[in-house]
Amino acid sequence: MQSPTPWVPHQPAPQRADIELRLTPELASVVAGARRRALRDGDRQIDTAHLLHSVLEADPEARAVFDGGPAQVARVLGYLVQRSIGYGLRWQGAEEASGGGAGAPASPGRPVVPEGPVVPAADGGSAVRSAAALPGWSRAAVTAMEGALGRASARGDQRAGGLDLLAVLASDPGCRAVEVLRRGGVDTELLAARLHVPSRQVSQG
Repeated sequence: MQSPTPWVPHQPAPQRADIELRLTPELASVVAGARRRALRDGDRQIDTAHLLHSVLEADPEARAVFDGGPAQVARVLGYLVQRSIGYGLRWQGAEEASGGGAGAPASPGRPVVPEGPVVPAADGGSAVRSAAALPGWSRAAVTAMEGALGRASARGDQRAGGLDLLAVLASDPGCRAVEVLRRGGVDTELLAARLHVPSRQVSQG
């Protein structure tokens, strides 16, 4: 009897190391913080809210771009802290589906495959991208990291930083990070537009 041919994925999933090798030390620290937070909260995946929480805590440049100043950042961080006891409870056991809020409950053996979020393209426009699965990450979080790397590449940098990540997070209207930002009173469209100015640094004026 002939053994069945094992199924092989058409395209391999991106490796975590491949992503993290292309981050600045600051953004690598953000990713490590997001991973620790997900483990501590009992979440099976790093999602965009974990990334937002970590980048705001770790990166002073990311905190500085909010028009509402330190008070607005503190309000957003306050909402992020509450996720494990409040609104975030509905996220437990659900896939983060970009463009669809918290997404649908995950079923064993039947992962939810969300539509790709809108992320900035190299020409300043936008494009729909579909991120491949990465174990331990939501698809929206993988897409955010890929978008941050794409922004860095578009301006000739080999490594992505915290502002790159924040810009992509703010540009995805259906991700959890944007939901939290809006709860904190942030106009995410204005924030995204400000972060997408064609310069290496965001003006603070």
